[in-house]
Amino acid sequence: MNADDARRLLRLWDRQQAAYVAHREARFEAMLAVLELHAGDAPTVLDLACGPGAIADRVLAALPKATAIAVDYDPILLAIARGALADRAEVHDLDLVAAGWERRLGTDRVDAVLSSTALHWLSPAQLLDVYTAAGRLLPPGGILLNADHLRFDDRSPTLRDVSARHDARTQQAGLAAGALRYDAWYDEALLVPDLAALAPERERRFADRPPQPPAPLDFHLAALRAAGFSEVGTVWQYLDDYVVFARR
Repeated sequence: MNADDARRLLRLWDRQQAAYVAHREARFEAMLAVLELHAGDAPTVLDLACGPGAIADRVLAALPKATAIAVDYDPILLAIARGALADRAEVHDLDLVAAGWERRLGTDRVDAVLSSTALHWLSPAQLLDVYTAAGRLLPPGGILLNADHLRFDDRSPTLRDVSARHDARTQQAGLAAGALRYDAWYDEALLVPDLAALAPERERRFADRPPQPPAPLDFHLAALRAAGFSEVGTVWQYLDDYVVFARR
């Protein structure tokens, strides 16, 4: 699609996401700092469930020598990512739920796997499978960084309540400042004819994939250990929003 339209929609996406994720840029800054300090200034990075390319775009801006590979299954987001990233990154149409997706990347090794506000769409079993597949792409010492809301459960009722009220306040402020709601962002994207033509395919792909119950932090850490990662933890937290870290 037209690069100008793609960049505009990526900017609107960033603004929309910031209305749902407080301190979103601080989250990215933590991810990029860990990436550069651990993997150097020229890593090969997989942007997992890339959306319109927000992580790959930031990686390439911060580390111009990096190589970026981006993967998603939403045809509308893929079209925007291809336009926004242009020839700066490889963008692949792959379903993370499908077995063997990692073998269709065109490479069998990356230095780091990064993801943001995406993997909560997976069931716990699917999440474990994705972590395991991602681990197969990483050499010993390779890292995975996953940024997402990892909701508190009944074990932490006060923190769960505080986090929910903080989310509501963040959204209210973001929307009042002009950010689009998630559904309204898609409505804006569909005003682009090339993207509107992809709407039926998007609906078909996700028709049987309902939202999943949130998995808490301890599940992610346990799943990463089960997937073969030797070191797991967190590198950033703000209430129930985390950047989870794992080293192969």
